[in-house]
Amino acid sequence: MVVPAVDFAMMVAPLAWRPPQLYSTLALAVLAILLLTGGTKYTAPIHLSVLDDLPTILTRLLAATAVIATAILYTHQKISVLIFLETAAQAITLVVLGRVITTRLIAVCRRRGLTRHHTILVGGGAAAAELARTLAAHPEYGLKVDGFVDDCDICPAEQYLPRLGRLADLDMAVVTSGADTLLIADGAFEERALMTAVRTKECLSTELLIVPRMHHFHTQTGMADQIGSIPIMRIRNPNLQGPTRVIKRAFDIVVSTVALIVLMPVLATAALAVRIEGGPGVIFRQVRVGRDGKQFELLKFRSMRPANEQESQTQWNVSSDNRVGRVGRFLRCTSIDELPQLWNIFRGDMTVVGPRPERPHFVAQFSSEVDRYSYRHRVQVGLTGFAQVSGLKGDTSIFDRAQYDNFYIENWSLWLDIKIIIRTFRAVVLYRERSK
Repeated sequence: MVVPAVDFAMMVAPLAWRPPQLYSTLALAVLAILLLTGGTKYTAPIHLSVLDDLPTILTRLLAATAVIATAILYTHQKISVLIFLETAAQAITLVVLGRVITTRLIAVCRRRGLTRHHTILVGGGAAAAELARTLAAHPEYGLKVDGFVDDCDICPAEQYLPRLGRLADLDMAVVTSGADTLLIADGAFEERALMTAVRTKECLSTELLIVPRMHHFHTQTGMADQIGSIPIMRIRNPNLQGPTRVIKRAFDIVVSTVALIVLMPVLATAALAVRIEGGPGVIFRQVRVGRDGKQFELLKFRSMRPANEQESQTQWNVSSDNRVGRVGRFLRCTSIDELPQLWNIFRGDMTVVGPRPERPHFVAQFSSEVDRYSYRHRVQVGLTGFAQVSGLKGDTSIFDRAQYDNFYIENWSLWLDIKIIIRTFRAVVLYRERSK
């Protein structure tokens, strides 16, 4: 909370002595803060160093300056651009000075224990032991390790830390210690077991730090941090909770409302065509599984008539079924048959982008056969999804679909949703094979 506020104050400080350019300076400050924080909550690095952050800070501040200067130039105010650039140069200098102050303030607070984070080491190997030793000797990293969990019998970390249990006891260790950070190092456990352990309800609210497996090599990423000589990666928890869920829901309401209005002629025409070809019963209703395993009625334009309800719920769709007429085939290949699901989205059963919903019979089958398939139901199901726009539709691998759906959940952002919508629209316009 402190760093972005100081950055903003330093960006607007030149207004006190420079020629008045209120709107351009405020625009620069807002854009600079968005670029410096990535539009999310600011998180101080573990290893505090202004010199390490300086290239990133300067690059993003210069980018913000270039954007605002270009906007001023297009208003044909060349003299104003020169004045603005002088103001921006002073503001950038002040931001760097402010970062020196805030970095030292954070370091002092960490040493005095004011901003320490209770941490549990996941793993008790040699790297974990080195981390425990380093963190005990350097409180300026801000991590207080309460213990470790591992499945090994004898662990090197035991000479520095108490054992809090096995990997399966991690959620209990988090609750009892009040830990808000998990630091994953080397241990005697399988990756699948680790992924399950850190994604429990108790662990989802913790910050996840991980030591790369080949940590002796340089990590080429802007998200890298370090503890001593060991690189640390910050792993983002799935953030479709709280405020982000509200944002996504608002996005769904806006998109579904606009789409229902704009596509009303298409919906009416499709309904009429289905009625003429197949008689009454234009809308086909089918039970599907949504978020947290809750069932709902999914709506589609009828493209064929199932023999009975049992077939509807347990028979895998086949695009070449001879009961599909010309209208039904066209609706399927253009995905128009899926458009009634915009109403499912509007009333909250579904979202625009998410894992595609499946019937209860197949959810039970795939959950027992496919690794992490049930993890797809951590979020709302969608009209379109990352798996579908990646070519995984129709009779394709369920395992691959689950992998892509879980990737989407772990990496969700509003921009990712927009990209998937654009790719879906492109696929529909090009009449590609319909998504399931």
